[in-house]
Amino acid sequence: MLPFWIALQFLSSLPVRLPGMPEPGEMGKSLLYYPLVGLLFGLLLWVLDQLLGGAPVLLHAALLLSAWVMLSGGLHLDGLADSADAWLGGFGDRQRTLEIMKDPRSGPIAVVTLVLVLLLKFCALLALIEAQQGIALILAPVIGRAAMLGLFLSTPYVRAGGLGQALSAHLPRNPAHGVLLVVVLVCVALAGWPGAWAVVTAGVVFFWLRHLMLRRLGGTTGDTAGALLELLELAVLLSWALI
Repeated sequence: MLPFWIALQFLSSLPVRLPGMPEPGEMGKSLLYYPLVGLLFGLLLWVLDQLLGGAPVLLHAALLLSAWVMLSGGLHLDGLADSADAWLGGFGDRQRTLEIMKDPRSGPIAVVTLVLVLLLKFCALLALIEAQQGIALILAPVIGRAAMLGLFLSTPYVRAGGLGQALSAHLPRNPAHGVLLVVVLVCVALAGWPGAWAVVTAGVVFFWLRHLMLRRLGGTTGDTAGALLELLELAVLLSWALI
C-alpha cells in the first residue's frame, strides 16, 4: 500500500508521513492510485454535503468549496496560477514559458484566473446543491485525478530531473490503462447518463488542453498537470450543473 500513501501525501494536505524517501518504482506506481485519492476526497465532500443539508445554500456551497481547496492544500490551484501566467507571458515561446512557471510570484493574470475558476466552481456547486446532485462531488475529484494519470501516461514530461520525470518514467503502462477503464465504468455505473456525460466532457477538455501543452511545450510539467486537474474538475461540475 506504499504507493497509495505516496499518492495521498503528494495530492493532499492530510497528515500522511512516509517512513523514508520512496524508490522511483514506488513513485511511478503511486500514479495508479490517484483516482483512489480522488474517490477519498469525493466521499469526504459528499459526507460534508450531507451534514450541511440544513444550512443556507450559499454558506453550504462556500463551505464545500473551502473544504475542497483545503483537502489538496491549494497545490493544483498553484499550478493553474503558474500556468496562466506562463501562457500569457511566454508569448508562444517554449523556454520563456517554462521559466515563468518556475517563478514563485503570481501576476495579475494568475489572480484573475484563480478568481474566475473558483467563482465558476462555487456557482456550479450551488446549482448542484439545489438540484440535490451530490454524486457529482464524488465523481469530479475522481475524474480530475484520473486525468493526471492519463496525462503522465500519454504525454512526455519536459523538465529533466523533476519529480514528474520519475513518475512518468516508472509508471506501469498496462495497469494504468486498466485503471482508467475502471474509472470510466465506475462513473457510468454510479451516475448513469450524467456520469457518462461528465466523462465525455472531461475527455474533450483533456485532449484540448493536452494539445495546447504539446504545441507550446512539447509535453507537460507539474504545473500544467495541476492546471489540467483544476480545469477538468470545473468542466465536470459545469457540465453536470447544466444538464
